[in-house]
Amino acid sequence: MTAIGGVQRRLQSAAATCLGFARLTLGSSARANGGLSFVREKANTKYTGFKSASGLKKATHFKYANLTTAPTCVDWRSSGAVTPVKNQGNCGSCWSFSATGAMEGINKIKHGTLLSLSEQELVDCDTSCSGCNGGLMDYAFQWVIYNGGITTESDYPYTSGSTGTAGTCNYPKTYDYAVSLLSYQDVTANCESCLKNAAANQPVSVAIDASGSAFQFYSSGIFTGPCGTNLDHGVLVVGYGPCSTGTAYWIVKNSWGTSWGESGYIRMQRNIASTSGLCGIAMEPSYPTM
Repeated sequence: MTAIGGVQRRLQSAAATCLGFARLTLGSSARANGGLSFVREKANTKYTGFKSASGLKKATHFKYANLTTAPTCVDWRSSGAVTPVKNQGNCGSCWSFSATGAMEGINKIKHGTLLSLSEQELVDCDTSCSGCNGGLMDYAFQWVIYNGGITTESDYPYTSGSTGTAGTCNYPKTYDYAVSLLSYQDVTANCESCLKNAAANQPVSVAIDASGSAFQFYSSGIFTGPCGTNLDHGVLVVGYGPCSTGTAYWIVKNSWGTSWGESGYIRMQRNIASTSGLCGIAMEPSYPTM
């Protein structure tokens, strides 16, 4: 794998929200968001949009492309395929949390066991990404494939949230790999129905534009914007609704702790007029396969 040119630009872009908006602190200006307020980092103005990497080896075909019917509503949390909400802390590692969430989900679906996987191993060891300075979910999937697997959170716990930096990759390892991947696939871009087909079968990694204050200070309800499409934050689609009538939405797991949003989740409006989806959610989805 290579990490040059367009790759580095995309990694830098990914850090904008990962680093800039992930740190939450108590403060007198706290909004009605669990008593927490966001602290903006200088990095916010340093980085631009989340751009496609020219050096990225593209995945194979989208296997859910020909799915003709999908359930009216899906929530992988109710199926036990989603681990508790985590907190990336003061580290631009959103990409690793999105990637582990997708791998945790498909492992539960395929093998029946929900394991919390190690973001720290990705942050420390995946040199195609830039640790706390941003990264790509597809690169994380590629690293796990080439590496032969990824270990559990308990064997390789997350520390970069407090240190703000990547650690030293733990080689040689004294633990076994808990999960391995066969491949990963990119969902057809700018196609919310395609994303729905994928999310009907497993949790899906997505990138969104989370730079706006409306998103940052979201607390509850169905989020309708405003937001742009400069992709700068990796999150996880764990379902969609509603099961009856009402506004269509995605169920999205964030990595900013349980005090943000709806206990760490956000419901984002689905089936909007723009093909990119709200905040660009349909622009670059992907998922791992086993």
